[in-house]
Amino acid sequence: MRVLVSGGAGYIGSHTVVQLVAAGHEVLVVDSFANAKPAVVGRLETLTGAAIPVHAFDLTDHEKTERLFAQEPIDAVVHFAGLKAVGESVQRPLDYYENNLESTFSLVRAMRRHGCGLLVFSSSATVYGDHAPVPYVEDYEPLSASSPYGRTKVMIEQVLRDVAHIDEGLRVALLRYFNPVGAHPSGTIGEDPQGVPNNLMPFVAQVAVGRRERLEVFGGDYPTADGTCERDYIHVEDLAAGHVAALSWIATHDRRVSTWNLGGGRGTSVLQLVAAFERASGRTIPYAIVGRRAGDLPAFWADPTLAREELGWQTTRTVEEMCADTWRWQRANPQGYPD
Repeated sequence: MRVLVSGGAGYIGSHTVVQLVAAGHEVLVVDSFANAKPAVVGRLETLTGAAIPVHAFDLTDHEKTERLFAQEPIDAVVHFAGLKAVGESVQRPLDYYENNLESTFSLVRAMRRHGCGLLVFSSSATVYGDHAPVPYVEDYEPLSASSPYGRTKVMIEQVLRDVAHIDEGLRVALLRYFNPVGAHPSGTIGEDPQGVPNNLMPFVAQVAVGRRERLEVFGGDYPTADGTCERDYIHVEDLAAGHVAALSWIATHDRRVSTWNLGGGRGTSVLQLVAAFERASGRTIPYAIVGRRAGDLPAFWADPTLAREELGWQTTRTVEEMCADTWRWQRANPQGYPD
């Protein structure tokens, strides 16, 4: 298939591009480069051995989105594009609602006009909100979220269900994933957050490489094994494989909307992850336990049973491998991608 990857220069998008090409698909990318750097494109072409057409614009531009679908034959879309920082979304809610919703509206309108009926959407475990029992299962209701970022995911999921309900030619995969970490084993592509990292693993990696002085651990008195928050970490390579599997599934089945958790089904604490990274890197990670961060849950993880049964997909990489691959990327690219 000819697959458009929106946000294909970003962290998860870039790793998915590599695996889509490896699976025999022809890939093109649309990315505004608001949260990514153009340097990734050359690296993707080197890794894949394929030319990857890149369209540099924001999907909220309806005319450019329409023109792209009018000019390019596109069989399927994997949709990553959007703003994604939870804390920032609290400070800039209108930006998040406008960007994440409007880009999806623009994309789906163009898809429907041009007969493109396969969509894999990058959702998030944040849609389970604060009250879902652990482990999270896909049929839990009602969905909710504690941040504007999370609420955009809840809203977009509902929009896509409503559109698929009246469009018999549309097949949608909603992929709710947990805590992506790691990097391509070559060390040539990885996570390159702009500014201060919002997530644990890239912050730990930047401490290890000398870009940050120490890690602040938010809360040491949670009801967990060591008092720190537990999360379901998933290697980005496993996550990318989940997108390829989901695309193949919706292309060969009639169910209009399918929802799958992509996670490992187990929790790892902050201090357990830090210890694993120290072993992988041979570096000491200085840290200090500080007050809890508003909105953090003590522990959550996925029930990945449905993805295993329907997609034949499951995680294959350990926390040690996640740390080793992250360190390989960070050590080779201490300042991230070049500008």
